[in-house]
Amino acid sequence: MKRILWIFFSVLFLPVYTFAGHLEPFKNIPVPEQNPQTAAKVELGKKLFFDRRLSGDGTTNCGTCHDPEMGYSDGLEISLHYPTTRNWRNSPTLYNVAFHKYQFHDGRAATLEDQALFPMMSAFELNQNLDYVEEEIRAVPEYVAAFTEVFGDGDTTKERIAMAIAAFERTIVSRDAPLDKYLAGDQSALSAEAEKGYALFIGKGKCTECHFGVNLIDDRFHALNVPENPEHLTDPRIAATRRFVAKVYHFEEYRTLADDPGRYLITKDMKDWKAFKTPTIREITKTAPYMHNGIFATLDEVIEFFNAGGGSGNTVLKPLQLTPEEKGQLKVFLEEGLVGAPLTMTYPKIP
Repeated sequence: MKRILWIFFSVLFLPVYTFAGHLEPFKNIPVPEQNPQTAAKVELGKKLFFDRRLSGDGTTNCGTCHDPEMGYSDGLEISLHYPTTRNWRNSPTLYNVAFHKYQFHDGRAATLEDQALFPMMSAFELNQNLDYVEEEIRAVPEYVAAFTEVFGDGDTTKERIAMAIAAFERTIVSRDAPLDKYLAGDQSALSAEAEKGYALFIGKGKCTECHFGVNLIDDRFHALNVPENPEHLTDPRIAATRRFVAKVYHFEEYRTLADDPGRYLITKDMKDWKAFKTPTIREITKTAPYMHNGIFATLDEVIEFFNAGGGSGNTVLKPLQLTPEEKGQLKVFLEEGLVGAPLTMTYPKIP
């Protein structure tokens, strides 16, 4: 009985940091058995990714909002949109999406194959009819030949289109960053200031409570009460998008919805009200602005937000009390330690 009590109180009073996740160097990319990678499939997916046929008016493609030159995001507060409409969330980077357990800020898709179709049929993104795009792709002889090579016949179904795009997206990876080398034993991989920042990242900064593992995410959703952008709240096009999405997900009070409910729209669980997925912070210097609504333009603003304990009223974060010097060191680590080897993009010739 004494031993049981000792174990109970030992666990109860363990320091919080012992529950934080561990950092891991880059590993092999996870690939689902039902959609194995092949060079031909990746090349087909790349062509489709950059093909404007995927949009209703033929002006945009996946790469419009996930631009390789912009960290596979688009550098805007909220993502680009179909003409006359407006999006309502920031375009997340595609770096290392192969590792994500959930896709999108609200986690509504569990696989890259599922994710690929959402923007195509979204009224405020590519606004394409999926049955129609099948016929558009089938009308191109080069695509029929490519689908035959990859899948055994030229049937250009939306499911196969998604599989090919997902295969390409699994090649968008950040690897061999200084952090990876440091974790693998190269103590010289981080500069002196970056190493101090790393110590803060895993210690006083409590960053590894949510940013850990290979991809520096916990695959969870948190309500940090990120500030709303007043301009977004008064834009009628964003209001229309917000209400439309809420209606699609059967939110009864969609007509009076004034802000973004986050994960709640998917789960209908109040613990997920205004909760959003933890983003990867690999290649973070390339993916500004930050947060689900792009409210923070710089890393300094992000660090200050977390140092202050998050948004007013949130119950997830506590003030960190980092000094100005420590905030600077943490920023150096984020800027220097998480940038991987250059990922060269050779743009395909669209048939």
